[in-house]
Amino acid sequence: MADYTLTATLDRPYAEAVDDVRRELAEVGFGILSEIDLAGTLKKKLGVDVAPQVILGACRPQLAHQALAADPSIAALLPCNVVVRAVDERTTIVEAFDPQAMIAFAGDTGHGLRAVADDARQRLTAALAALTGEGH
Repeated sequence: MADYTLTATLDRPYAEAVDDVRRELAEVGFGILSEIDLAGTLKKKLGVDVAPQVILGACRPQLAHQALAADPSIAALLPCNVVVRAVDERTTIVEAFDPQAMIAFAGDTGHGLRAVADDARQRLTAALAALTGEGH
């Protein structure tokens, strides 16, 4: 997978995985600000079929506020996108934008972004681990 994502492969159907991802994100303090049905949008706009997948815009307001205080332009990289994508009837991939990649894009010139990225990454990693059973 890409160097800018945190990834988990789940042995469960897509619809169940979406519900589980929402629950685990909430467990680590993230709310969902936006939701994009990517498959539905591409079908409607282009008439193409892709695997069921949704982009969840996950946000922890405290972290977003800290990041914006450090660098207002970081808003272009918020919220943390989490993609849930069906592979087949029993397998689902979950990918989250790695907050450490935010540092690669924006840099951390003493503005405190690294601490925010570290916290967000730890929370997202914990949610993915819980989804795969590694966090129990």
